[in-house]
Amino acid sequence: MKLRGTLGGLNLLLEPGDTGPAVTEALGVRADLLASHVTVEIQGDADPDALDAALQAIRAAGGTPGRVRAPRVSVPAPAQSDAPATPGPARTQIVPHTLRAGFRETYPGSVIVLGDVNPGAEILAGGDVIVVGALRGLAHAGTGGNGDAIVWARPIASAQIRIGDAVARAPEGSSLSNMRHRDDQPLAEIARLQDGVIQIDVQK
Repeated sequence: MKLRGTLGGLNLLLEPGDTGPAVTEALGVRADLLASHVTVEIQGDADPDALDAALQAIRAAGGTPGRVRAPRVSVPAPAQSDAPATPGPARTQIVPHTLRAGFRETYPGSVIVLGDVNPGAEILAGGDVIVVGALRGLAHAGTGGNGDAIVWARPIASAQIRIGDAVARAPEGSSLSNMRHRDDQPLAEIARLQDGVIQIDVQK
């Protein structure tokens, strides 16, 4: 793991050997540096636990993931075992492709989509929903009432998003993105729950 300052904030590079506990320990002593926009990069095959630990540390310090860059990530299948599974914290899932119309999936933890979420696709997560491309389908972060979850995309161009029990809807025939800007630049945006209302801000 490497952490370096940039003109726009911080850049956090997760390397193949990084583990969740190691990232938590390393970032714990640098929490004061994380209260800013943090670009998260994944190098090679990333451990989802390491990514989840990084996102949790950033949010706990009051920072936001300004960008998530993940080139090619493969998530190994869990090992088969005859022993009964013991419940643990939900892991961050990585979806390495664009989601097309008709796709619908629910994830117990956070999810990162390395592509777009097209109209007609639905993605639900108990934690954060982070889309490296455009979010045009339905996204529900914080299912089960988790109001601390966020939705992040470039841009958020859905007709509807949900966080916890709150819903943000655009006028019929429009999108949430059209309500804020009219240019065609793929601006990164973050949605979070504030006083029971979903607030969407442009990341600059």
